[in-house]
This record gives sequence, structure tokens and C-alpha cells, in this order.
Amino acid sequence: MKKIFLIDDDPVFVYLTRKIIGRTQYSCEISEFPDGELAIEYLTDACGKIELLPDIIFLDLSMPVMDGWEFLKQYSEIRPRLKKDICLFIVSSSISPQEVERSKTFRAVSDFLVKPLGKAKIVDIINSCEETG
Repeated sequence: MKKIFLIDDDPVFVYLTRKIIGRTQYSCEISEFPDGELAIEYLTDACGKIELLPDIIFLDLSMPVMDGWEFLKQYSEIRPRLKKDICLFIVSSSISPQEVERSKTFRAVSDFLVKPLGKAKIVDIINSCEETG
């Protein structure tokens, strides 16, 4: 079973993405985090427990409390302790070339995607992120 984290404060995106994932042939466990801080706290607490860590993270950039960029800074610091390869995708409604370029400075980022995500794209992501552990 794939574990997917949706780190996004937009309830419409979260709802639609859950629906689309539910329409794939994959069995997925989806966890939601409305801001980066809650997700970082979870990941920090789960560091040594591979079974609690996600296979895939969909990360929004624009959120309250801790935005996606701050999440990426802190995630980069804890990533070596996670002991699992996690596919992390930035999902943004912005198509800013500056944000795309900035995302490339983070080794943890697999790709920069533009909302909304279609079923075919989600299936490609699930297929490309092999389960580890």
C-alpha cells in the first residue's frame, strides 16, 4: 500500500486529489496536513519508523504557518535521518519560472507540477515511485 501525504491548505485540491487517487487501481493511504509545520513535526517524530513514512509527498508552496519553501528547508535537514526514499512533488497553481528554478535547488524535489493533477499524472507518479523498505 502506498502512503501519500498531501501538504496543502486548499480543501478543494485535497478533496479532488483524494477522489482521483481513489479512482486508480492502487491501494493508497492518504494523510493530510494543512501546513508544512504539522508535516515536519510528523516526519521528525516518525524518523526511525519506516512504516510510518510516506512514499509520496505532494507539497503546496503557499500555505499559512509554514509555507512550502520553509518546509523544504527543514525537510532537507531531516531527510538523511528518514531512512527511506520519498518522492516529493511540488504542486502549485503558479507557473512562475522563478519558482520552478528555485525548486531545482532542492535535491529532495522530484518534480514541479501545476494544479490540478489529472488521473494519468497521478498514476505515472505512483508507478514511478517504487515502494521502498
